[in-house]
Amino acid sequence: MNIQIFGSSKSFDSKKAERWFKERRIKYQYIDMASKGLSPGEYRSVKARVGYEALVNRKCRAYEELYMAYITPEAAEEKLLEYPELFNTPVVRNGKEATVGYHPEIWETWQ
Repeated sequence: MNIQIFGSSKSFDSKKAERWFKERRIKYQYIDMASKGLSPGEYRSVKARVGYEALVNRKCRAYEELYMAYITPEAAEEKLLEYPELFNTPVVRNGKEATVGYHPEIWETWQ
């Protein structure tokens, strides 16, 4: 397994995801979403698995400030890659598999 957790230090679900993998002694790589974000290739891979709607955090301040609800889907995707705080966290990847949020029932099947 090659687990990557894209999380936020302010997200309780990110901390719970880290704890879940630590408790099972599963090695993972933690990437701070706020500073690194997802690369375009990673974004396309995750989007293919979970869909655009699951990735976007509509409750964050940046969503309102950037008028995300009123721009075209193509422009919204560009903004999403430019402003990583717009992502829901954690984004957990295992190769081509991916989840958004805390989903231990899915992670169990990855082993």
